Amino acid sequence: MLYQLRCLSTLLSNGLPLNAVRNTRVLTGSGGIVQRWYATKNWNVEHIRNIGISAHIDSGKTTLTERILFYTGRISVMHEVKGKDNVGATMDFMELERQRGITIQSAATYSTWKDYNINIIDTPGHVDFTIEVERSLRVLDAAILVLCGVGGVQSQTLTVNRQMNRYNVPRIAFINKLDRMGANPERVLLQMRSKLRHNAAFVQLPIGLEGKHEGMVDIVHGKAFYFDGKFGEKVIEDEVPKDMRDLVAKKRFELVEAVSNVDETLGEQFLSDVEPAPEDLMRAIRRSTINRHFTPVFVGSALKNKGIQPLLDGVLAYLPNPAEVTNYAIDNTKNQEKVVLSPLRDGSHPFVGLAFKLEAGRFGQLTYIRVYQGLLTRGDNIVNTRTGKKVKVSRLVRMHSDQMEDVSDVFAGDICALFGIDCASGDTFTTDEKAKLTMESIHVPDPVISLAVKPAKKDDLDAFSKAINRFQREDPTFKVHYDDESKEVYSNPFSYPLFPLVL
Repeated sequence: MLYQLRCLSTLLSNGLPLNAVRNTRVLTGSGGIVQRWYATKNWNVEHIRNIGISAHIDSGKTTLTERILFYTGRISVMHEVKGKDNVGATMDFMELERQRGITIQSAATYSTWKDYNINIIDTPGHVDFTIEVERSLRVLDAAILVLCGVGGVQSQTLTVNRQMNRYNVPRIAFINKLDRMGANPERVLLQMRSKLRHNAAFVQLPIGLEGKHEGMVDIVHGKAFYFDGKFGEKVIEDEVPKDMRDLVAKKRFELVEAVSNVDETLGEQFLSDVEPAPEDLMRAIRRSTINRHFTPVFVGSALKNKGIQPLLDGVLAYLPNPAEVTNYAIDNTKNQEKVVLSPLRDGSHPFVGLAFKLEAGRFGQLTYIRVYQGLLTRGDNIVNTRTGKKVKVSRLVRMHSDQMEDVSDVFAGDICALFGIDCASGDTFTTDEKAKLTMESIHVPDPVISLAVKPAKKDDLDAFSKAINRFQREDPTFKVHYDDESKEVYSNPFSYPLFPLVL
């Protein structure tokens, strides 16, 4: 009961009216039923953010996501990676993930912060599961690039950065783990500029490093923030420490200069020696970030509960809403002409959605959909534009990790999931039977390993064939071919470490 009241209190304090919140029965992955308060209103498109959290291995992505869910009231208790308390982080719900302390598959959730709805996908950091990052970034409007304050830019950071560039994803950077020995955010910033080729600058500076890390200074507004309370839930605003004022002034000049180089409006003020007001600087940072000409850099320590609330404010302030990202579909009836999809959150345009992930569960195939246009209501008939098959949407859910929350409808800009839909990863759906629209396909890297696979018993051949077909539908990197000479079936599983475990 206390948990329900806390969730309700958080939603109301974030600006939701009481009639936009209701109590719902939630089906958990283990089959149990819990009750939770959650928002049901049709959000204004300007108050929606679709973000991914991506990084190199062990940079703190899942820990950061856990803090975001806690501070937004989505969960009542924070748990740690590896399940040290026999629970584990919310987004790592697979038993293998909790045993190994790594993220194997991407997981979706959503939360509310200051009357904004934030859809979040937490992605793996290991290169073996890079397809999970690939298809998540394909459907997201923006991302948080997490970097370790000690390790800096590492090999998988480069890979994730290329994936973001491939899908034109605007991003903000978060330098994490500043409480660790050897943390050096200045070095990380220089690596971002030299290795990632980012026009990046600090929008925050840490107050102390390693064991003396206490908070951070907001360079844009010239304020210091400290985090009090058992879990850092109390944000205390104060003046900039006297011994940091010269450094803050220097870094603010660097910030204004970096943004002025790519933003014409701020550039005119800079050349006229006009000190920009915080509001003008924020607008310039937002324009430059959305155009992918600038990367604002935030700092903090997710494990020590420092810097998460200002980072959430940065997500709202600098990252785009779905209407600020132009999405296209390919019209196959007009020589593959590109058609701009409408971001309006109503039924004035036919529904268009992309199935970007398939997951086999105890209740059947779960198909993750990003809605790009129109309205989808439970009971609607939708058409798979690849196969031409029409199916009825019998159940429509939003995901919170492995928990499914039934909803009656979803709109352009939402991320949802469907049950009982026969399709493959990358299929496009629409409510217009005459439309031959196809969303841009997901980039699939070529597998580098081949394995000869066969059932242990001949009696298992049918089950073996069904399993192979299921893997091919779920994983676009999973390729299968029959070799005439050896009379064997060969598979090319890109996610090799996971393949023997699930087969």
